[in-house]
Amino acid sequence: MEAVATEEGWLTTPDNAKLYTKHWRSNTAQPRARLVFIHGFSDHCNFYGILFPSLACQGVIVHSFDQRGWGRSVHDPAQKGRSGPTKQVLEDITTFINSLPTADASVPLFLMGHSMGGAEVLHYAAAGPRDIVSSIRGFLVESPFIALSPAARPWTGTVVLGRMAARVLPHQQMVQKLDAKKTCRDPDVCKQFDNDPLCHDTGTLEGLAGMLDRALALEEGNVTLTEGLGDGGKTRLWLGHGSGDAICDFNASRKWFESVAIEDKEMRVYEGWYHKLHAEPGEDKVRFANDVAKWILDHSEPSRGADGADQRAKL
Repeated sequence: MEAVATEEGWLTTPDNAKLYTKHWRSNTAQPRARLVFIHGFSDHCNFYGILFPSLACQGVIVHSFDQRGWGRSVHDPAQKGRSGPTKQVLEDITTFINSLPTADASVPLFLMGHSMGGAEVLHYAAAGPRDIVSSIRGFLVESPFIALSPAARPWTGTVVLGRMAARVLPHQQMVQKLDAKKTCRDPDVCKQFDNDPLCHDTGTLEGLAGMLDRALALEEGNVTLTEGLGDGGKTRLWLGHGSGDAICDFNASRKWFESVAIEDKEMRVYEGWYHKLHAEPGEDKVRFANDVAKWILDHSEPSRGADGADQRAKL
């Protein structure tokens, strides 16, 4: 893999939160696309293995940040999981996109998210600021949180009580431990996840309620994508999900995807794969990175962006 330059930094939001940022770019490949990536629950932008360097080597500049309440954007224990309501989550994505280097403004822009971040990307595409959404060439989601796996779903009463408590004690923290063995088929990655202090498994009642509400809105069809949202008046969508995902429900993703009435959409099914497609063992993670790169680069050409060619919907 050729050398990839990385740049770390800090972004101060309008309400003075300090968010950790990182950027990946090839030292030699001509920039062909830009990707803003939104990480998942109990996660951070430096835990994506080969994905970002692989994309950078193929000419995709990757921009990411640790969301409010997560990763290096946590500056004291009281901030863990304190992501705020959905309005705040989407505003942070807007702030980050607006901070991107203007020198690359002519390079096509894509937005991608994993798990919790995938649901956030879908909400952003549907309800984000029109001037920004209309500049995004395509939206990609990896194992999006549209519904929890059936075995992991909480009791309805628990969810109702949690939402009520969130109104009274929004910043009350609650540990929601993810089973590392369910995240990935690579035991080394599972161990890294368990041992990474930045993957702290701690949400707030407000943040957890917001995450569940975003998923429910997608699952019930209250949030979907329509034609005309993105760059050039086209909505372009790629969804990747493993059929063996025991965290986010694969069937819920497929049902939601099938309900989306747009022409340029593709769902890539990874048979038997788990939740972190980007970290699956051996050549699987390479295959995933190449699938993502190909879709982005196929949609980066001006002709494809203008007429919506290469419209695929695979199941």
